[in-house]
Amino acid sequence: MEENKRPYFPSRAIVTAGMPYGNKELHFGHIGGVFIPADVFARFLRDRIGKENVIFVSGTDCYGSTIEGSFEAAQKEGFVGTIEDFVMQNHKKQKAVLDMYDISPDLFGASALGRTGEIHREICKKVFNFLKSNGFLSLQKTKQFYDDKLGVFLNGRQVIGRCPIQGCKSEHAYADECSLGHQFNADELIAPKSVLSGETPSITEVDNWYFDLEAFKGDIEKHVDNLEKSDNCRENVISVMREFLKNPCIYIKKEELEKVRSLNLGCEISVDDTKPSFMAIFDNLDSRAAACKVLSENGIRYRTGKTVVPFRISGNAKWGAPIPSCDGVNGLTFWVWPESLWAPISFTMAALENRGENPEKYKDFWCDKDAAVYQFIGEDNIYFYGVAQTGLFLGLQGKDYQIDPENGKLRLTNLVANHHLLFGKKKASSSGENKPPKADELLNYYTAEQLRMHFINASLAEQSVGFEPLSVLRPDDVKKGGFDTVLYEGNLLTNVYNRLVRSCFYTVAKHYGGVLPDGKTSAQTAEFLKKTVLEYEQLMYRYKFDKIFELLNIAIKEANKIWSRDSKAADAQGDENLRKQLLIDSFSIVRTMAVLLHPFAPSGCEIVREYLGLSEDMYDWSHIFENIEDITAQGHKFKTLEPKFDFFAKHPNQIGG
Repeated sequence: MEENKRPYFPSRAIVTAGMPYGNKELHFGHIGGVFIPADVFARFLRDRIGKENVIFVSGTDCYGSTIEGSFEAAQKEGFVGTIEDFVMQNHKKQKAVLDMYDISPDLFGASALGRTGEIHREICKKVFNFLKSNGFLSLQKTKQFYDDKLGVFLNGRQVIGRCPIQGCKSEHAYADECSLGHQFNADELIAPKSVLSGETPSITEVDNWYFDLEAFKGDIEKHVDNLEKSDNCRENVISVMREFLKNPCIYIKKEELEKVRSLNLGCEISVDDTKPSFMAIFDNLDSRAAACKVLSENGIRYRTGKTVVPFRISGNAKWGAPIPSCDGVNGLTFWVWPESLWAPISFTMAALENRGENPEKYKDFWCDKDAAVYQFIGEDNIYFYGVAQTGLFLGLQGKDYQIDPENGKLRLTNLVANHHLLFGKKKASSSGENKPPKADELLNYYTAEQLRMHFINASLAEQSVGFEPLSVLRPDDVKKGGFDTVLYEGNLLTNVYNRLVRSCFYTVAKHYGGVLPDGKTSAQTAEFLKKTVLEYEQLMYRYKFDKIFELLNIAIKEANKIWSRDSKAADAQGDENLRKQLLIDSFSIVRTMAVLLHPFAPSGCEIVREYLGLSEDMYDWSHIFENIEDITAQGHKFKTLEPKFDFFAKHPNQIGG
């Protein structure tokens, strides 16, 4: 591959990781499914385009009825303090776990707390006023659940039921969305029940602000067309967005076909002989809503299909970012989902302020053609980040919005959506039966680097993958010598690469007093490293972290084979020239591999760098094709390596067992 065909990376970049709710600690899915991939990419970009040009942000999603419900439950269990205290407690625990895993956000904020919360609330007001002044918001009478027994409105997860969307396999549906991100009206939820009282709630009308997402449907479709032409957009992002861009439809059992035809609903009827239901397809939401009313009046059961619907902006949850009083409507708060979509902008401003820079510089990252935003999310959230956010961000450009706007206007982002990280064979859920292990608990069995390597090798770009830590699930099997799949990827560090690095340092100390021999890296090794670097760069551009593991695994194992062969030959033949060349080549490999592994295993690679006696410039990709002799002075002396030293240590529980 020629260097002039290398992939494009922006001059500046934002990396975001999905925001965990402030009602819980982090579990393995948060860490393995979102935060580690985001951190790996952010660290790579810092090395690739300069750390001053990269801002990695995430934070605790503080607001919403989910937090209110958890806070009330915590109070019943003895928690003393305000809801802010409750969220802050969880926020601190989340941040502590990220530190344990070497996750390196420039800012891990909290949307309701401290200076970050102040900035976020101000941005919320500006967003609302801008969208309202440009005609993208409307006040609508909507239906909301009401608990008659307790005399309170019910929001979000305070209502549970079954999702009404055709074909949905979600185990949990709530007031107006299910756990897979499907949106629906309150009166469509099947078998609703109040979580607070256990009673069937009534439905009443309330005022809410809605964003006219349907008006942006054509532009969202064009955006998806562009994504299909790109060479680094994951297929699940495109396919899920396409599902929601279909015309409004209704699914009805085939035995009702003739009766439905007689009702003249003004729709297209589509019948598939292989399926038990047929589709009634409509031109717009109003036509579908009218048809639903007619079907209900005639006792015909139906389920609605995925489509673009008006995006609710407000709610009446007490714990939320306040919406400005407008058109005689007071006391509303932002629904947590829309405000979480622009929260990364607020976090970017806070991160810049922490750097001592003007927060308005966020536009250099979010509103410039030479910059890009990479958002790492779970696939359940593709609707919100892919469909809803696209419409919102276009609207936030103003009335003359464009998919590819001029500098100074908010640009669309790059989504990197992972499939589910299962626990065993099932999807884990804190609210379900398959409880996921907490992220910090895993560190009782494995090192952070072992888990980082394991999770990045999960092929989450293509499919859901089961996490089966033998030491957690069946510890007795470990004692009997059972194979723990979690350790496979970590062995690349603790065994293969560790062995090569140690061999180089011990040999150079024994034969050359710790000084790098004079000479040049062989053309064969230089070409091998160049090819590896270029392939790595292409894979990183496509977010194919599992393929990077395969690439480095092959390269480092090959380097070990060459070391074993040539070091034995040098000893047997007393060939100092062979030994010198092997050391020079191997140190070049050690250095380059440390750069390539740095995003994945930063702590161990920092130790390698320290013993190589090199500055942090070692990671700078402007030097990536240089060899060891190019970045060291003649007579360069390495730090002396202690006996039995490990650059990448195993967990204490794995030693001597």
